[in-house]
Amino acid sequence: MNDSVFHRLYDSYHQDVFQFLIYLVKNRQTAEDLVQEVYVRVLRAYSKFEGKSSEKTWLFSIAKNVAIDHFRKQAVRKKRLFESFDWETMQLPSSDMLPEDTVQLNDEMKTLLIALDDCTGDQKMVIIMRYFQELSIAETAQVLNWSEGKVKTTQHRAIKALRERLSAKEKEGIVHHE
Repeated sequence: MNDSVFHRLYDSYHQDVFQFLIYLVKNRQTAEDLVQEVYVRVLRAYSKFEGKSSEKTWLFSIAKNVAIDHFRKQAVRKKRLFESFDWETMQLPSSDMLPEDTVQLNDEMKTLLIALDDCTGDQKMVIIMRYFQELSIAETAQVLNWSEGKVKTTQHRAIKALRERLSAKEKEGIVHHE
């Protein structure tokens, strides 16, 4: 992989990949570390990139794997057994507050990001890709290596869970309306 290809990939997608990771891990420093790891893997794997998907979805799929590895390591550190870590069904609550990078998001999106902590890893990924990164159903399916049907079903379940969560919060009076 030559330098110019690497720089082009970095310049074109660095911001998207960083935002994706920050929405997922909710910690600026962690997201920065993970972005570095993404590009280390990009350098290693570029020769295997066959152009079956777009560079963007390829990069996101690497970012997704880096993020899952990060959550796995965290689970192990917290003495949860490695075998019991199931990304697809586990919730990934984060005690971190939203980083200042999310200030450009409106209140609705911030509330949504916080509520996502109650979703499974799969649901969180789909919502972030679809609504925050604005990937299409087809692109999201490529990144996750799923069928488009599975993306739609997961998205539907996530939205349903989020609606229930948010309406419960409103009832508790936690969500203040200006």
